[in-house]
Amino acid sequence: MATSLSSILLKGIAARSFTKPLTSSCYYGMRYFNTVSNDPDTHDDFKPANKLENSNISLAKIVEQDVKDNPIMLYMKGVPDFPQCGFSALAVRVLKLYDVPLSARNILEDPELKSAVKAFSNWPTFPQIFIKGEFVGGSDIILNMHQTGELKEKLEDITPKQ
Repeated sequence: MATSLSSILLKGIAARSFTKPLTSSCYYGMRYFNTVSNDPDTHDDFKPANKLENSNISLAKIVEQDVKDNPIMLYMKGVPDFPQCGFSALAVRVLKLYDVPLSARNILEDPELKSAVKAFSNWPTFPQIFIKGEFVGGSDIILNMHQTGELKEKLEDITPKQ
C-alpha cells in the first residue's frame, strides 16, 4: 500500500510540473525552465501566458542564450528533481557530485524546443550537456569524463552553488 501511495504522489507532483508557464526558477542553485501546458479544460483567462509566444524571440536564440548565460546547461527529459529517463537521471547524478550550479530545461514539454536544441548542437539524443558554452555530449560522455577526472578539470573554475 505504501509503495503504491508514494508512486501516486510522485506521479502527481511530476504531473504538476507540466502546467507551469515558461519561467526560470531556482532550487538549491539549480535553475529549471518550464513551459506552458495547452490544457483544453482550462479557460483562456486562467491559462498562464507563455512569454515566448508573445516575445518574437526564436527558440534557436533562446537555446543560444541558455548556453551562453549558464555555466552548465542541461537539456533533459524531465527536471533535475524528477528526471523522466535513466540517461537524464544519470547526467544529473554525475553533475550533482560537483556541487556546481546546474540549469535545465525539460525538452518533453515542448517538441519545438527539442528540435531547436538538436539543430543547435547537431546531436540527435538527450540529455545534452553544455559546459561554459561548449557542447560536451550526453550522460555516457559525462560519466566517462567523471571517471577519467576530465570533468573535474572542466568544472574547477565554476563557482560552487551556495
